[in-house]
Amino acid sequence: MIPLRDNNPSRTVPFVTFTLIGINLAVFIYQLLLGERLGGFYAAFGIVPRQFFGALPSHFFDPGLYLPFLTSPFLHGGFLHLGGNMLCLWIFGDNVEDRLGHFRYLFFYLGAGLAAGAAHTVVNAGSPLPSIGASGAIAGVMGAYVVWFPRARVLTLIPIFIFIQFVEIPAVFYLGFWFLMQFFSGALSLGDAQTYQQGGVAWWAHIGGFAFGLAAGFLVRVRERRRPFSWR
Repeated sequence: MIPLRDNNPSRTVPFVTFTLIGINLAVFIYQLLLGERLGGFYAAFGIVPRQFFGALPSHFFDPGLYLPFLTSPFLHGGFLHLGGNMLCLWIFGDNVEDRLGHFRYLFFYLGAGLAAGAAHTVVNAGSPLPSIGASGAIAGVMGAYVVWFPRARVLTLIPIFIFIQFVEIPAVFYLGFWFLMQFFSGALSLGDAQTYQQGGVAWWAHIGGFAFGLAAGFLVRVRERRRPFSWR
């Protein structure tokens, strides 16, 4: 299922979402220019779980040890990887930014990326492969979106063999199904030696990011309900 757009217009211009998309595009263009140095770039700025835990005891207070948790969400492994992530950020990011405000949204997005990276690192502690991509941070955006806009509808492309169907699906069903797919895929990947050695989808980054977004979404909702009325 490929999301194309939602029917939930934003009230404000999503400056931060546009900026995040621009940064991701700029970094990807830079990656294309690296040639044979790209692998080293991934290793330096992607999250390498085994390397992180190996260095943790002696470099606990070294900020450089934690830098990849901020940089890895801006790296991508190819055009489809980048395009799919930026499409989802474009569809869901504007409304979450509208609800949080620009500055809070930026910190929320970075926090979701950190949560996603932490979840992936803990579950895949022995992996020697760098984890890259914005999907964990964007999963956080999707988690908050489903809390705040469950009745919004997502126009979705569904390929059925040689046929293509366009269907509007309520966000709660689309994003709920998406999360269940991530969870079951993540559960099946536990202990899979092939994932450690050959890589694949960072399912637990998606799960961690989405859980962060859900928690933040419910927390904001609770705080808004407890806010005292202002009489004028």
